[in-house]
Amino acid sequence: MAQPVNTAATHTGSKIRACMELLKVRLSLLVAFSCAFGYGLATRGNMDWQVLLMLTLGGFLLSGASAGINQILEKDLDALMTRTRNRPLPTARLSVSEATVFTLICMAVSLVILWIYTNPLTVALSIVSMLLYSFVYTPLKQVGPVAVFVGAIPGAFPPLLGWIAATGSVTYEAIIIFGIQFVWQFPHFWAIAWVADDDYKKAGFKLLPSGGGKDLNTAIQIMVYTLFLIPLGLLPATFGITGIYSAVVATLCGAAFFGQTFSLMKTGSRQSALRIMFGSFIYLPVVQIAYLLDKI
Repeated sequence: MAQPVNTAATHTGSKIRACMELLKVRLSLLVAFSCAFGYGLATRGNMDWQVLLMLTLGGFLLSGASAGINQILEKDLDALMTRTRNRPLPTARLSVSEATVFTLICMAVSLVILWIYTNPLTVALSIVSMLLYSFVYTPLKQVGPVAVFVGAIPGAFPPLLGWIAATGSVTYEAIIIFGIQFVWQFPHFWAIAWVADDDYKKAGFKLLPSGGGKDLNTAIQIMVYTLFLIPLGLLPATFGITGIYSAVVATLCGAAFFGQTFSLMKTGSRQSALRIMFGSFIYLPVVQIAYLLDKI
């Protein structure tokens, strides 16, 4: 005999999965890791594990809330693109009202956690980061490549917030780790925009530099920003934040990342852009882990 289907449980499970998709879990985990990295580096390994855990959770939920706002605002545009048309809102697995309520809950919980376990400056800058990403960067994507510059600011906030959570102030060390992640985002964003260019055009997104073309000028700009990462990666050791071992790792990773750009300049192929995109995903956590291990 066939077993009866528990439709209520199935429906609830479907809603939970859709909510998890709304949070962009992998991206939010990367943001949470960067927050933890900044905190760990600032405390030199002598961290309060409860604060670290709650900071990581708060960072994850805040990033998820920002992703939720982004998807609510871009629901109709997401439906136009192949890479986003299966998201919860375009597929109606979540209604706008459901997504809004869930996003507001995540945002409120994250800010309460950060208020209790960090300090007012961390909370204030977290709110600034969310507003910049959701309400400035998001609409600017249809205006031009200035959106990448604006988006790189909140994108570089996580390690800065982690440092401030530990110290309560913005120091030159915090600016250095912010700067590395800020510059990293340009080749990262542009590689993604190169790969997804056809899809982005359907939604009217204009993220590539040099007039929006997948051409040599854009490839050179990707190369230049990647090149900047090599000297920037040495700054933590230069200013005594980390040591020589992580400087070696950062240099090798920077050189390997930089080397990937020559293929894009030579061929202009999607595969070359994909290698840069995946290289960017590897570069940042590997370098940040190296910085941490050099101080813990």
